[in-house]
Amino acid sequence: MRASLALAILAAMTSSALAGGGFDIVVPVRPGVPIIINGVDASYAVVESAMGLARNDSMVPTVYGGRPIDPEPNVGHYYPSLGRMPGYGRLEIEPPANRKLPRPAESDHESWGAQSAPLPAQSNGPVDPPPVIYAPQFNGPRPLPGPPMRPPRPRGP
Repeated sequence: MRASLALAILAAMTSSALAGGGFDIVVPVRPGVPIIINGVDASYAVVESAMGLARNDSMVPTVYGGRPIDPEPNVGHYYPSLGRMPGYGRLEIEPPANRKLPRPAESDHESWGAQSAPLPAQSNGPVDPPPVIYAPQFNGPRPLPGPPMRPPRPRGP
C-alpha cells in the first residue's frame, strides 16, 4: 500500500516537473511548523499553481487537502499586536499599612581590589662589590694632524 502511494506521488511529481506545471506536494522542512498559504495550513497537502521564479505570470494557488486556520490565535495569552485588550487583568491586593513587615535582608555589599606584588628588599650597596677601576683622564678630543680648520663663512643676502 505504501509502495503504491509512494510510486503515485513520484509519478505525479515527475510528470509535473516534465510538463513544467501542474501541482506540488508541500512537505515542511521543520516538523511542527505549519506552512500557511492564503489562511490554509498546506503541510502535506497538494498545491496547484503556476507561480515561481521561472514564471512571468502567476495565478492564485489552490490548496487541496489543507486545513483552514484561525487568523487570530485562540489561546489564553495576550497578544498586543491583535489590538484587543486582554480578557482578564492582574489581581492586585494592597496589603494593610499596619501589617507585620518581614525582617530586612542581609547586606550583599562586596568589594574587590588589585595591587602589584611587593618588590624584594633592596640594600644600599652590593654585598660583594667589584674592584674599583680608574678610567684614564683626558681634557677632550685630540686634534687631528693637518691644517687647522677655518670657521664657516656667514652667508648674507
